[in-house]
Amino acid sequence: MGFVFKQLDIQEVVLIEPDTFRDGRGYFRETYKPSAFAEGGIGATFVQANASRSSRGVLRGLHFQAEPAAVAKLVGVAAGRIFDVAADVRPDSETFGRWVGEELSADDGRMVYVPEGFAHGFVALEDDTVVIYLMTGEYSLQHDAGVRWDDPDIGVEWPAAHPVLSEKDLKLPYLKDIAAAAKEATR
Repeated sequence: MGFVFKQLDIQEVVLIEPDTFRDGRGYFRETYKPSAFAEGGIGATFVQANASRSSRGVLRGLHFQAEPAAVAKLVGVAAGRIFDVAADVRPDSETFGRWVGEELSADDGRMVYVPEGFAHGFVALEDDTVVIYLMTGEYSLQHDAGVRWDDPDIGVEWPAAHPVLSEKDLKLPYLKDIAAAAKEATR
């Protein structure tokens, strides 16, 4: 059993490819092993697990938790397929406003590690898609934050022409507004 860890174009975001053993009954794979992840450069301790089920075209995101309750996520798919996105929302980062995206599916077992300081979102590419994600901290309503899915300063190229979004996600602020608020808070 093993994992391959690949840094994406934004190096802190990591694509994880687990070994999968298939036979006539189906397949078996390990999805998380702290020692293997530490060897792969991910020493995070996950303390909360979440699941969501979505129909094709549902877009969830782009979400993050603000400091001091920022969390990293390990995202995988238990059923169906998604296009998964991580966008850098750290104002002092060289990659601020950039995004990376990967297709993940239950069949391939690939996962994405989304570090603290990144907004995360995905669009379901199939009906009955189930996404499982582990978090390094517990959900905090008072630190719940996000940025618009269609923010032109980020420019995510979503593979869905007319995604279905929640009212909450439709009202998220733009990245420039988040950056301005962060600068104002440090004055």
